[in-house]
Amino acid sequence: MSGVDDQKMKHVIVVGGGLVGALHACYMAKRGYKVDVYEMRPDIRTMEVVRGRSINLALSCRGREALKRVDMEHVITKTGIPMYARRIHDLDGTLRSIPYGRKDQYIMSVDRRHLNEVLLSEAEQFPNVTMYFEHKVVECDFNAGTVTFKKSDDSMIKVQGDLIVGCDGAFSAIRQQMMKKTLLDYEQIFIPHGYMELCMSPTKQDQYAMDINFLHIWARNEYMMIALPNQDKSFTVTLFMPFDIFKTLTTETAVLEFFKSKFPDSIPLLGEKYLTETVTKSKALPMVTVKCSPYHVKDKVVIMGDAAHAMVPFYGQGMNCGFEDCIVFDDLLSKHNDDLVTFTETKLECVALLFCFTNFQANYFYCENINNAEFLMRQSVNSRLFLLRKKVDNFLYWLFPNSWMPLYTMVSFSRTRYHECIANKAWQDKVIQRTVYIGIPTLAVAGYFLYKNTSDMYSPLVEKVQDIVERFRPSWI
Repeated sequence: MSGVDDQKMKHVIVVGGGLVGALHACYMAKRGYKVDVYEMRPDIRTMEVVRGRSINLALSCRGREALKRVDMEHVITKTGIPMYARRIHDLDGTLRSIPYGRKDQYIMSVDRRHLNEVLLSEAEQFPNVTMYFEHKVVECDFNAGTVTFKKSDDSMIKVQGDLIVGCDGAFSAIRQQMMKKTLLDYEQIFIPHGYMELCMSPTKQDQYAMDINFLHIWARNEYMMIALPNQDKSFTVTLFMPFDIFKTLTTETAVLEFFKSKFPDSIPLLGEKYLTETVTKSKALPMVTVKCSPYHVKDKVVIMGDAAHAMVPFYGQGMNCGFEDCIVFDDLLSKHNDDLVTFTETKLECVALLFCFTNFQANYFYCENINNAEFLMRQSVNSRLFLLRKKVDNFLYWLFPNSWMPLYTMVSFSRTRYHECIANKAWQDKVIQRTVYIGIPTLAVAGYFLYKNTSDMYSPLVEKVQDIVERFRPSWI
């Protein structure tokens, strides 16, 4: 389509100039579409302070592949720092590492604002992309394919396109219009934990204050703090805990006593004065999960990224999932020869393939296990059973690389469909449970007879085996 004049170009209106909106604009522009991007905020490239979510991002396989598809490999190397393992900070100051996968597998720490700025600049390099900032959605007419925007001077403008793409975040105005004018199922949940962002500055020698190639975690069951490295040798530190606890940290004394009891080794790294002043003057921010269905109306509008499936950050898949939306959307357009009518009429395919992270959320962030992914980071990393299971998974992955892949590896280091990741994990759990259910009693019986029928010289060995079995015996056996 690149040689077609503007009159015959398909016109795409992308609402939202965040990470997913900017990347999707690149995808559509590469297909030859005329792309107009409308963003409610001012251009963040001209702003000193950007308000809103600023939790550092963990770019994994899905996100990296999405950038490569539009020739943005340089974005990965220039903006990211590889993290090969979790670095656990125990209460007594002990440090231990839990690798994410094989030695060559890593996720990348990326600064949200910097990545967004780069993607906006890359999108503007396409001659068929135009950016409009400070344009707020007022109304949509899905039959006509029009969107009415309110500009910064309070004037109104109505634009028409062949396709409206809502990439405008968890509180999407496009999704709200869909809820008003169509039969859209929608669910929003705020979790009881909030977050507060801190900054760990470089040392006086202008060096990183901690080891660089790790995602640092202070896991304290009910509380959790993480730190991700930045290119400027600082660390972005994020404190997660219940709002009820945040409300008690109103004085410098309360803040200092809390950190001395929960995160003592972080105090000299953050700085006592900075820590107490920042926590007392800052407000903990909420985290929300969103799921809805369907994701499109006729052949005129579709929502992507957080607008369709906002999620809490503990599994590190929000941005990666949104970027994968761009890949799958592009693949489906290729499959249907850019026929938007045929594409959007394939409802089963859209639900099953596009945005199927909803299934992942249903298992890990919703129902009775809403904090499961958070639990993985703030508590399970201290669990012997969790560490044992990781070793078993990694051993079986090494033994059967084509048949057994740990869940985290599937999610972060492959493009296995999210619903397939969940199905594979369920199958693996059954295999492990049945093996343990049969194997541990068998080992116990064998140990008993071995103990009764061997000489005293083997007794210490038998006792050691029995001790190991008892330590890792599941409560349901």
